Amino acid sequence: MIKKAYLMIAAVLLVPACSSWAQPRKAASANDLSPDEIIKAFSQKETAFYEAWKQYAYHQIAEVKVTEVDGRPVSNQRLVLAWNVIFHDDGTREIQLVDRSGRLRDVQFTSDDEDVISNIQPFALTGKDLPLYDLKYEGKEKVDELSCYVFSVKPKTTKGGRMYFDGKIWVDDQDLQVVRTVGKAVPQERNEQFPEFETIRQVVDNKYWFPAYTHADSKLRFPGQTVRVEETITYEDYRQFGSKANIKYGEPPATPPPAPKKPPSD
Repeated sequence: MIKKAYLMIAAVLLVPACSSWAQPRKAASANDLSPDEIIKAFSQKETAFYEAWKQYAYHQIAEVKVTEVDGRPVSNQRLVLAWNVIFHDDGTREIQLVDRSGRLRDVQFTSDDEDVISNIQPFALTGKDLPLYDLKYEGKEKVDELSCYVFSVKPKTTKGGRMYFDGKIWVDDQDLQVVRTVGKAVPQERNEQFPEFETIRQVVDNKYWFPAYTHADSKLRFPGQTVRVEETITYEDYRQFGSKANIKYGEPPATPPPAPKKPPSD
């Protein structure tokens, strides 16, 4: 019998930012800044973004599919989960699972996967977390119409009983905000695999770059079995606590979806 493993899903910042999503450009650029100055600037904005994000309600949908097992196409393995992030009258924030449908047979979705979806895929490199990572400037690249600084991001250690991000980030060279993230959750184990993901952000309320779309499509190699998993996560209906104004996104750009993890043997 093929040994099954536990599924660990890491949604990624996988889609290039659409021009229709881009914030109006400023006349001046930050091309005269050193890499250290860029890191300091975007980390400050990441801290502000993360604190603001915790003050917004929104709707989140994750779709996970197994598409291949050992190179053979499979069907009817699809899991859809939906969460509402809400605020109560006393200001307390709650993440509610409002829908779960479908099933996966060759991988198992666990509470660790939920943790990765909540904390690694919408990765924010705040001032608090910055000392935990080594950053290296990789040059400049275009993300759709945005000119961006690219940095590799690696954890200094994967110890401490928590998950870390390992990958790259794209920083808009004018607003100095992270607009795209590609990477995976670490550490990884033989029976706990995380796909590479890509997450893109969209401007909300003309000032915050919030996660809008995450996608992954990876082959996860477990002992005795290789499983290809696709995952797509969308964030929509952002609205600030205390405000009745809604910010809804259109259809995400066309791109492939993400990938999961194997369940224990029977």
